[in-house]
Amino acid sequence: MTSDQAKKTFVLKGIGVSPGVVIGKVYRFDPLDAQISFYKLNNSDLIPREIERFKNALKESTRQLQTIQENLKKTKVTEPLYIIDVHILLLSDKKFINRTIKYIQRLGVNAEWALRMTLDHYKQIFEGLDDAYISGRISDVQYVVQRILRNLSGEKHEVVWDVGMGGVVIVSHDLSPADTAQMKLEKVVGFATDSGGRTSHTAIVARSMELPAVVGLDNVTRFVRTGDDIIVDGTSGLVVINPYPDMLKRYEEKKRHYDAAKDEYLKYARQPAVTPDDHRVRIGSNIEFIEEIPSAILHGAEYIGLYRTEFLYIYRDDLPTEEDHFNNYRQVVTEKNLAWSTIRTFDLGGDKFPNYQKQVKELNPQMGLRAIRFCLKEVDIFKTQLRAIWRVSALGKVKILFPMISCIEEIQEAKRLLEETRRELVAEGIPVAERMEIGAMIEVPAAAVIADQLAREVDYFSIGTNDLIQYSLAIDRSNERVTYLYEPLHPAVLRLIKQIVDAAHGAGIRVAMCGEMAGDPLCCLILLGMQLDELSMNHLAIPRIKRIVQQSTLEEARKLLERALSFSSAVDVRAHVQDYMSERFPDEFQKKES
Repeated sequence: MTSDQAKKTFVLKGIGVSPGVVIGKVYRFDPLDAQISFYKLNNSDLIPREIERFKNALKESTRQLQTIQENLKKTKVTEPLYIIDVHILLLSDKKFINRTIKYIQRLGVNAEWALRMTLDHYKQIFEGLDDAYISGRISDVQYVVQRILRNLSGEKHEVVWDVGMGGVVIVSHDLSPADTAQMKLEKVVGFATDSGGRTSHTAIVARSMELPAVVGLDNVTRFVRTGDDIIVDGTSGLVVINPYPDMLKRYEEKKRHYDAAKDEYLKYARQPAVTPDDHRVRIGSNIEFIEEIPSAILHGAEYIGLYRTEFLYIYRDDLPTEEDHFNNYRQVVTEKNLAWSTIRTFDLGGDKFPNYQKQVKELNPQMGLRAIRFCLKEVDIFKTQLRAIWRVSALGKVKILFPMISCIEEIQEAKRLLEETRRELVAEGIPVAERMEIGAMIEVPAAAVIADQLAREVDYFSIGTNDLIQYSLAIDRSNERVTYLYEPLHPAVLRLIKQIVDAAHGAGIRVAMCGEMAGDPLCCLILLGMQLDELSMNHLAIPRIKRIVQQSTLEEARKLLERALSFSSAVDVRAHVQDYMSERFPDEFQKKES
């Protein structure tokens, strides 16, 4: 971006995934920033000392690699030796070293930031080469840079810098779970990303933190730099960069109106979701971090319908112990304001990998070795978690939920291991509950088709619509080019959900929904008409969902569902439901809401 463009106003349209309006400063995020601090060397006398610090880190990195090399030579594992040789050579490469030193000298910046600039230089060169093998060697440079960074400072650096008064809006191409885990989230007031959809990680985190977010902006990172003024309107899906004064005033007013309406919805939070004709739906909250529980309760969560436990694994350099699991789950289970807590066993794989686990290249990771498939392959890791869940079952009501079940054999093997761990604990004299409700997450179309058979194996179903819709409609929900096809109200999706609910009730078990569809106000009456027993959602959605249920009857919901199922087109279903909800709840919906 040129200096002439620096204060030019840009208005971009994306997908609003977390409602609200925020006005703040841009922080343009790069994943490598999680390891890199930035500061100016205001005194020229500091430059030689900084260069010396860089050289010492080079020496220490070389010494560490040589030690690893010597240890490997004592074993029969010799394959990595040549890779370590490459890394040692890079650490002594004069062009690599001199370029970094020049950045320190000319720009007066710290060694960490100079290294970042050197890495960017090499990336630009390597990625422009036609030879795939050579261009792929940028990973070796990245490895070396990361090792030097670790030796420059043993402490972790905050991702978010102080870029001005107030909080910052994170602007990035995309954000992974590991990225957000390393941010100083108390400084973050909003998100805007090039890619992503309504069920992307950024969307889920933003809603859980009650922060406005817009994703799928295509190229927002092209138009911003750290420190720019920015408005994120998560309700309409608009992002404004460097707004002019009149526009700023209008959005300040819109923000005041939104905040007032939010307070109005909270009045419904603690009331049960019961229709005038006395049909009750239990409303719960999905969480990823125990810190979300107070806000979930404030917004009216009766229970935890989905506790995503993979985050215990992702942000560590080693495996969590049984005590790590136990101490974490105990804080959820012993919360007296929650009727029960549903702990989902870890869903690793796909786009979620622990730091200590080598990421195996998969052509389609979302359908690869993940969730229950991973658990049944890595039995020792799985049993560590199962033991901890059994132990907290003695402290409060716990339900266990197995993700991504696709066949009878998977649920039977998971149950076998669950019972095996229970017997082990009992033999050790460790208290556990007499029994624990077992659930299968229905998010694979195959599981929906055989739902009547799966229902005989478990105590309840929990429908994970995020993946169920993705797999049923053959849509990659993280691909912004096809997110327009991600349609919860598609006739095929509605029929699948109804089939699952009918199979569960036919077998005498309860059925919940924990996907993002559960918290979508537009889908509320459709789900009410299907007579789901429980809806678990992002806690921000709870007051609005409760209000709609409280002002509706089961009979009218059934009629709306019947009419929706009569259409063959997803466009027709959405148009009819949108029109109905807009007329029935004019204060809740606008005609053009999507």
